[in-house]
Amino acid sequence: MPKNQFSKAQRTAIQGAIAAAELHTSGEIRVHVARQCKGDPMEEAIVVFEKLEMHQTKLRNGILFYLSLEDHKLAILGDKGINDNVPAHFWDAIRDKMIGFFKKGEFTEGLMEGIALAGQQLKSAFPYLEDDVDELSNTISFEE
Repeated sequence: MPKNQFSKAQRTAIQGAIAAAELHTSGEIRVHVARQCKGDPMEEAIVVFEKLEMHQTKLRNGILFYLSLEDHKLAILGDKGINDNVPAHFWDAIRDKMIGFFKKGEFTEGLMEGIALAGQQLKSAFPYLEDDVDELSNTISFEE
């Protein structure tokens, strides 16, 4: 069960990393952890993105970190507003840094690092707005 892979303290730390990253950007960040990926991780991330209604943000600036534990798959998916404003390989460096942590079994640290980097990278294209509203929950979603 994916939720059991993270202690309450680890889940709180990841959610804190999301809140901290969102102080740098108007982007909205979510994390979804699955036990197993049924196919291509990017295609699964798209399904989860829609299920979590992440495409409903005002600026279409949602970001989903999709992690499948058993088969070691990762996808980082940005909504249309972000992808229209960043280079094609924008997520690659963040993904590679996260994979380095994951290979050592440091999933919490990898997620926190990726979230922090996303917040830093997005602040120029999507700066934090004074009237920013937290449109998406920072709670991690899990799929058994």
